[in-house]
Amino acid sequence: MIRTATPADVPVIHSMVRELAEYEKALEEAGATEEQLREALFGERPAAFAHIAESADGEPVGFALWFLNFSTWRGVHGIYLEDLYVRPQARGGGYGKALLGELARICVEREYERLEWAVLNWNQPSIDFYEALGARAQDEWTVYRLTDGALAELGRGARR
Repeated sequence: MIRTATPADVPVIHSMVRELAEYEKALEEAGATEEQLREALFGERPAAFAHIAESADGEPVGFALWFLNFSTWRGVHGIYLEDLYVRPQARGGGYGKALLGELARICVEREYERLEWAVLNWNQPSIDFYEALGARAQDEWTVYRLTDGALAELGRGARR
């Protein structure tokens, strides 16, 4: 049901990224190309990793895309789950749990101590799913992000 993604999966991963962006009401922000995903996942120095969930007939129905993070407090890597997506027709079939289970297995096998991700505050079905697995919101932290013009402006200022 769950397998490591291959370069041949890039088109379907790209398609599901766009489906996820549409679900999250941010399709206009999803500008990544297949080539960018191919390079990030399978280039000379991969920066991210992916797993595919397949139905019994071999049809890709979901994916998880993740990368390593590092905890200075614990002194070990962890996994940051960037995207978890299961196509609507396959939801409730155990694919999301199986994808998260595979990432948890990797954490245990490699002695990573954290599996983390973010969820939109309005996405109650996903929140309920994660909490049913034992995941807990980290409410004491607020995520900040620099992008676009603010990122460029700060970056230009750092060169001086």
